[in-house]
Amino acid sequence: MTGTETPLMATPRVAAGALFFDDQDRVLLVKPHYKNHWDIPGGYVEPGESPRAACIREVGEELGLTIDLGPMLVVDWAPALNEGDKILFIFSAGTLGETDQQQITFVDGELTESRFVASGDLDKYGPHRLIRRIRTAIEAWRQTLPTYAEHGIPPNPPTDMNLSDSPSRLA
Repeated sequence: MTGTETPLMATPRVAAGALFFDDQDRVLLVKPHYKNHWDIPGGYVEPGESPRAACIREVGEELGLTIDLGPMLVVDWAPALNEGDKILFIFSAGTLGETDQQQITFVDGELTESRFVASGDLDKYGPHRLIRRIRTAIEAWRQTLPTYAEHGIPPNPPTDMNLSDSPSRLA
């Protein structure tokens, strides 16, 4: 390499999602029409947009809600074989009361359903990497401690944290 060449560096996709709870501490999941699994509300960050602003925008576009987003819970380095390098942010969106839940409308047609799911039941709704990330976000919310993760797993996960996966299955 000569002095004028720029070194090769990662150019990850960046996405942001919102972690909503109901009054029973269940997590809000949504069903996009273009995926075979459930997810949390959110989406990709647009050029020049911050992850926080993207999360607020996506929640408005997907659920028709204007939210006052809380703190960042997780930053997850989660490259995927078919999508390349990815950095995923999850922000706290607080508790949705009954009135707020009734305000949910699928504004842009991207979503077909939403439901609140207990942490112990998440495995039925998505791929392991997503469920690990959501569980790490739930733990960060409980501990009020922002967390860095790789493939949904924090460097030193609490021993009582159910990640439902071993590092050998990080797909």
